[in-house]
Amino acid sequence: MSHLKTSTMNTLENLDQDFKILMKSMKTAGKKIAPVWPLENFVAVNPYLGFTEKRFEQVAHELATAGDIQMTLPSSFYLKKIEEGSLKKEDILQVLKQRKSKLGYKEFIQSVEKNKDSDESMIYVSTVADLATQVTQKDWNRFVTSRISQWAASYFDKGQAIWIAADQKESIFKAWKTEAQFDKTPELSGLKDFRKIIQSFPDHPIQAAQKAIELLGIPVDQTSFYFHRLLLKQGGWAAHVARLDWDNQLAAGKDGMMEEFLAVLICWEAGLLKSLQGFEIMTLWEDLKDQWIGSEADLEVNKQLTENLILQEAFDLATQRKLIEKFKNIKGENKTKKEQPKAQAVFCIDVRSEVFRRNLELVDQSIETLGFAGFFGFPINYIPLGHQSGEAQCPVLLKTGPTIEEQLPDPETHEKAVKERILSHQLGNVWKSFKSGAVTCFSFVSPMGISYLPKIFTDSFRWTRPVPHPDKQGISSSILKGKTVQLEPHYHETDTAGIPLDQQIQMAKNALKAMSLTDDFGKFVLIVGHGSSTVNNPHATGYDCGACGGHTGEANAKVAAAVLNNREVRTGLLQENIFIPVQTIFLACLHDTTTDEVTIFNEQQVPSHRSQELEELKNSLKNAGKASRTERALRMSSQKNSSVEKMIFAKSKDWSETRPEWGLAGCSTFVVANREKTRNLDLEGKSFLHSYDWKKDQGFSILELIMTAPMVVTSWINLQYYGSTVDNKHHGSGNKTLHNVTSGLGVIEGFSGDLRVGLPFQAVHDGENYQHEPNRLQVIIHAPLEAINGVLEKHPSVKNLCDNEWIFLMAMDEEGHISDRYKGNLKWESLTQHVA
Repeated sequence: MSHLKTSTMNTLENLDQDFKILMKSMKTAGKKIAPVWPLENFVAVNPYLGFTEKRFEQVAHELATAGDIQMTLPSSFYLKKIEEGSLKKEDILQVLKQRKSKLGYKEFIQSVEKNKDSDESMIYVSTVADLATQVTQKDWNRFVTSRISQWAASYFDKGQAIWIAADQKESIFKAWKTEAQFDKTPELSGLKDFRKIIQSFPDHPIQAAQKAIELLGIPVDQTSFYFHRLLLKQGGWAAHVARLDWDNQLAAGKDGMMEEFLAVLICWEAGLLKSLQGFEIMTLWEDLKDQWIGSEADLEVNKQLTENLILQEAFDLATQRKLIEKFKNIKGENKTKKEQPKAQAVFCIDVRSEVFRRNLELVDQSIETLGFAGFFGFPINYIPLGHQSGEAQCPVLLKTGPTIEEQLPDPETHEKAVKERILSHQLGNVWKSFKSGAVTCFSFVSPMGISYLPKIFTDSFRWTRPVPHPDKQGISSSILKGKTVQLEPHYHETDTAGIPLDQQIQMAKNALKAMSLTDDFGKFVLIVGHGSSTVNNPHATGYDCGACGGHTGEANAKVAAAVLNNREVRTGLLQENIFIPVQTIFLACLHDTTTDEVTIFNEQQVPSHRSQELEELKNSLKNAGKASRTERALRMSSQKNSSVEKMIFAKSKDWSETRPEWGLAGCSTFVVANREKTRNLDLEGKSFLHSYDWKKDQGFSILELIMTAPMVVTSWINLQYYGSTVDNKHHGSGNKTLHNVTSGLGVIEGFSGDLRVGLPFQAVHDGENYQHEPNRLQVIIHAPLEAINGVLEKHPSVKNLCDNEWIFLMAMDEEGHISDRYKGNLKWESLTQHVA
């Protein structure tokens, strides 16, 4: 009896131990999936986010093995660059030397030429669905993906669907299991007793996963690689779940939804294996799984991939070489004049701003430009006119700050405008329901369809927008001009809104210091947010400001200008040794990156005796816009002899346009320095520009902020474009013309399949050539090496980005030359004659 009791206790302890191991393995696999944000705020994400603690090359082999995911373009791309002369022999030799390769340049290129057409496939982990597809000659992979996607689209729906089948009140696993027990589709498709098998699993997701693992015969301590493979096969919905966990952790420090979703996938695998026993796949499965158990520790080296990685690194070094030469040959300006500047314009660091800033400085040399993250240091929760809840206007890495309501100065006008906008929204919903109803749609088309002909005609010729801009919908043009922000503390619903004076002073101080703008203020200081104008574009918010949470920067610009124009705030800033002249007026602006127009929202605050100054400023902005449109048009495919102005503005309202603008395509550089260091450089709209003066940064707290926030965010953007370019199948969203919006969250390609992540192929390719070429971010910082090392040492996650070559880090000297290159582990290589 005693022996039996001891044996039972040991068994329970083992079960408990296996449970913990399984939990850890599921969590580890889940952390490898990068989150993806919904279309309403489609911000850029590094698709390799869960791998930055590993070297770029190691991750390339791991992803190739786990999911046949590519991290380079085919070798033909790099060979073409060699022919064009942009990728040189010296670049490749430098990489071969670093890797201590015995091959010379000629032998290496011959090997690449020999292997470029090789059908050597990436060895990846096979699942039950893979095996079943092979054995039965029926595409069970597509079937499983379709069933999971259909259920997930219903469960995660945010109001798009008229009928919701899934129980959204239940947890992920329980909702799926409940539906799977009633869904006859698998059995009608040949999966015998599938519903009974699913019913036999426990209701607890981890316990169900544990039973499924036992049925699959996989050792509990050998599951991580297999779990990762399962998640990659449903990568879109997995990424959505990862985002839900991200938000939960940011708000409450909790996660766990990914483990539930993974339990669904594991149970599908076990159910598939048991349901297809008649095909004798069990024996084949036993042999197959032995091939990949332990794969993570012993990745098979693929020669073709290894060569492509050498070519990719050489391509990155070629870009770096050109940058070093560009900074070497251009001398920066020394700021000697002390008179008050005519104007200063603070733009978002977005690469599209580089084009406009350069052209603005060319058309009016009395205007200075600066760069700062587009939320301008005001991480607000913004409630638009007529809305009940707010939108996070800040980077997804940050928690939102104070709640700000949009308002009209006159209370009666405000109340009337709110009611009109709500009524317009309600009528719009009723009209939409009528048009899409199961019965009413037929009665709608016959009598009402003909009335749409004039609108269809004008929309087709790009004379009108098919739909109003979301920010302007339900609001008259006169009301639009009068919108302001309410900064005074007050109650909204059950929460407080507004910003107390002391907090306004603190936020103003932090923002100005981070901008390196604490003295020599211009007569006008423009706070220029940015947004885009596109129609029929599910990924429209991806062209807006990522620093504003995938919204335009209008709200942040208005709040920043209102705070900095506040006399009481300026009085408080005097105690911080920041003096803003009385005549300095902060102007809230918005740069439309599609049309290169700049709108000033609070020009009514400019006194009448300064109207001439304002007109001159507006004229400079207009001329800069025209020059920027001309420059951008060179990248746009258009008919010969067509008007640039006509073409650009037509693209902004063309429902059939797949490339209204190139967005951040081409982004490859991040420069952290005073504008004087880059003012005479043409960085071709490929560089993020952040203003920074290390001599004003006591204790290097601003440098730390830049390297841990904007530098990380720009690497996210760069790697999103990188991933969408080198493997659009897995890290992009495919063909834009086939997209269907699902659940109000994302797109699927065609009528079925997984939720797509990343950018459409049309966002990185013009039909003939890549408009975004695969380059990892080149970061150039004007600061002492000791200060940069200090930040890296303090923040291991940032150090990993540099040490593992997800970004390339360089330093700039006082002359504006790139003087040193980071080699890893806090060591630097001098690029000049002096010793670092």
